[in-house]
Amino acid sequence: MSKTLPEGELAAKVVAWQKNHGRNSLPWQNTQDPYRVWLSEIMLQQTQVATVLGYFDRFLTAMPTVQHLAAASLDEVLGLWSGLGYYSRARNLHRCAQAVVEMHGGVFPRTADLLVTLPGIGRSTAAAISSLCFGERVAILDANVKRVVTRVLGFDGDLAQAAQERRLWDATTGLLPAPQVAPHTMARYTQGMMDLGATVCLPKKPACLLCPLMPDCRAQADGDPERYPVRSRKLKRSSQSLWLLWGQSADGAVWLAPRPTPGVWAGLQCFPLFDSESELRASLTHSQRVALQADPTFVHVLTHKDLHLHPWRLQLSRDAELDGLPGRWVGAAQWPALGLPAPIRKLLERG
Repeated sequence: MSKTLPEGELAAKVVAWQKNHGRNSLPWQNTQDPYRVWLSEIMLQQTQVATVLGYFDRFLTAMPTVQHLAAASLDEVLGLWSGLGYYSRARNLHRCAQAVVEMHGGVFPRTADLLVTLPGIGRSTAAAISSLCFGERVAILDANVKRVVTRVLGFDGDLAQAAQERRLWDATTGLLPAPQVAPHTMARYTQGMMDLGATVCLPKKPACLLCPLMPDCRAQADGDPERYPVRSRKLKRSSQSLWLLWGQSADGAVWLAPRPTPGVWAGLQCFPLFDSESELRASLTHSQRVALQADPTFVHVLTHKDLHLHPWRLQLSRDAELDGLPGRWVGAAQWPALGLPAPIRKLLERG
């Protein structure tokens, strides 16, 4: 690890850089509204800014306050989230809003220690809300900030180990603005660290010449910034094949049922899923099996899994039901507003 920097020195550089070169026009910036900041932080987890922008605006239009979100149904929330992925975020978002209303009178707590007790809010997200909205002197450590800090400090501890993760938290806390200036600079410092990781200190080919921390950066001095952060344990990709029963009536209604929790697409409205073609066929009557039509197989890529999807269409009358299969008919005017898995929505939109 590099030499210890004087207290607040690195932070002052980040604050100055953010003011002149950081991102300052995103819709969740220039506000101290914790609802907006919290919503953006949850949406931005494992999702690019460009993708989040449209969802953020649509979500706020439909749910402008935490009270609106708490009062909404989970189906409404999942409908607004549909296509954004990682749906446990949406379920936790809904639960968190209800907790804020029920336990805190609709007002977000002002400290990270209290925020982290709410559903779906981890240590880094809690710190982001409290520092950006309330000026609390507390460090965040999302993926972008981990990259900045490990490179600047030359921190080569294996972050697959909990003890090394704790060491990095301590080291990151040591880089915060000095206590006497923190109340006035924490928001810009926190945003600056996120901006550096997102726009300059990139995973591959970092733009070191544009970085205000280059003179202090151990990784740059050693000539190998891309080796940081160090994490030995990598998740292996897997694959799964699923057969989809696409029941549809002549007027465009489709047969949908909520997916169980836990499991793939938990809580979303979906076609009945099967692990094999024979299992799908066994759920139908003889006449229904004869009427089945195969759609082209395609692959839907999740973060750590490839789903090989096999859709089979079945035309039914609206008064018919799929015996033994949970679900209900949802009209063509209703299903677009539901929380649907992205590949199911694409199939339905394609028609």
